[in-house]
Formats: sequence, C-alpha cells, structure tokens
Amino acid sequence: MSLRRKIGLALFAGALALCATGAPVANAAAAPARVTVTGEIVDTWCYITEIMYSVGTAHHQCAVWCAIGGIPVSIVGDDGTVYMVLRIEGDDTSVANPTIVTIQTHRVTVVGDLYRRDGVNYLIVTQVADDHGIVNLTHEDYGIQPFGK
Repeated sequence: MSLRRKIGLALFAGALALCATGAPVANAAAAPARVTVTGEIVDTWCYITEIMYSVGTAHHQCAVWCAIGGIPVSIVGDDGTVYMVLRIEGDDTSVANPTIVTIQTHRVTVVGDLYRRDGVNYLIVTQVADDHGIVNLTHEDYGIQPFGK
C-alpha cells in the first residue's frame, strides 16, 4: 500500500473516531428553544424580497398560491422577527400543507420549537394556540396585489 493511501486511511479513521466521540460539529444548529410567537403568516419570498409590499387581505390570494406552490411560509412576529416555518402541527411531508394554506395571512399565536442557524430563525410549530383570522384589511391602503394602485 502506498504511503499516500496509508495517510488517507489514517486521516479517515481519525475523522471517524472524532465523530464517534460525540465532538461537536462546526456550524451545527443549537438545541431548540420552546417559544410562543404572535404575528402574521406571510409567504417568505414576497416578504423578504419586498416584491409584494402589502399584508393581510391585499396579499392574501398571492400568499395562498405561494404556499400551495411550496414557497416557504414564515411568521412575522409582533417585534418584526421573521420565523421560517419548517413544519406545522405534525405534518412531516411538506410546508405546503392544508393547515398552512387555511391560515395564510392570518394573525396567529403559535407554540413551537425554535432553531437558530446562520442568522435564520426556523420554527417547527406544534400548536396554533390562537387564530385571529385576517386582521390587516389593507385594500384601501395598497390596492389588490400584484399590481397595487
């Protein structure tokens, strides 16, 4: 066996041993924190890019289409913090699930597990504790999206 192959195998074995010891992996997500968040459900693409600047009813239909199409959904908390929803109420298959679609653009209070990684807040919602419906009735302010006034 060549010296180069022996060194490669030794490095690989060392890496395996390090993983087996339970040493922390760089950039690993921190343990989740149990949180309660109150805010509005938004589709992440339109909110982050500001391509659709409105909220509530003025953006409702577009937000539903985005959620059905698989665009990630987020909750914008009352303090302005954005939480990307990874899963809601036990649905393990997709973010485009019926619960998300039926509460799109609603003001909600949710309970879930918050993961923070690389500056992003990820939320696994375990309970929708309160659903106030659509409270931002903004057609008069913004017009109907996507074209506005």
